[in-house]
Amino acid sequence: MSIKHTTEKALQMLRTLPRVTIGNIRDNPQSKQNVKRGRGQHGGDKHGAGNKGSGQRQNYMRLGYETGNTPFYMRFSYEPYYKGHHLKREYPPISLHQLQKLIDTDRLNYRAPIDLTTICNTGLFEIRPDLLHHGVQLTDEGADDFKTKINIEVQHAPESVIAAIERNGGVIRTAYYDPHSLYAVVNPKKWFEKGVPIPRRMLPPQDAVKYYTDPRNRGYLADPEKISQERLVLAQKYGYTLPKIEDDPDYAMLTETKDPRQIFYGLNPGWVISLKDRAIIREKQ
Repeated sequence: MSIKHTTEKALQMLRTLPRVTIGNIRDNPQSKQNVKRGRGQHGGDKHGAGNKGSGQRQNYMRLGYETGNTPFYMRFSYEPYYKGHHLKREYPPISLHQLQKLIDTDRLNYRAPIDLTTICNTGLFEIRPDLLHHGVQLTDEGADDFKTKINIEVQHAPESVIAAIERNGGVIRTAYYDPHSLYAVVNPKKWFEKGVPIPRRMLPPQDAVKYYTDPRNRGYLADPEKISQERLVLAQKYGYTLPKIEDDPDYAMLTETKDPRQIFYGLNPGWVISLKDRAIIREKQ
């Protein structure tokens, strides 16, 4: 469009517009300030808190108080279904899809064993023992797209997840961590800076012994021979050929495990790690 045509169009528009008067102009933004304080509808005399009483004195009632009535949590009987629910162990989920994405983006090294410490060091997952977190559970979301051969240790895994990992020639293991050991596992740097020995992992409680000694769950306390049998049974159930780990070039990595009392790979309980001196203080034999 030429300049001449643009000018003519602008002049034509000005001919049709009304004249500038007080009736068709407005103030500049923020040019006028309200003299009132803006707290409440009465000019701020009540400060938006009403007349007297606990509401104006900011004496807020506690949660659950119903001004003299019988509270909701006392009007109904106790349900035995919820007995001990505040003490149950929690396992935040991590899916196979997320695990594959961490491997593809080089946040996890699939050529080394993966455990809870490795997952927490990515900075994307938070395990809080103070909230009764006892590790992670591996879910089967993205099981069809998982194609990596890994050696992983989690705290809970269903049958479909175990099949997805072993189908690719990998190894999975479920292991228990007591709350005291979890503080060292989820943040090793903070634990090492305190200068205290590496704790010894405790055995699972009575209600968890059955799960971690079951070879179908790949429990770390199960018989290795029975685990080998269950690997074959699961492959026949899901219809895939079980790769032979013995013939794999990464056999040493796939078979690397931790002692039931050990929480870090290559570090024994009782050792003290000095990050300042870059030294490992071992106990006397």
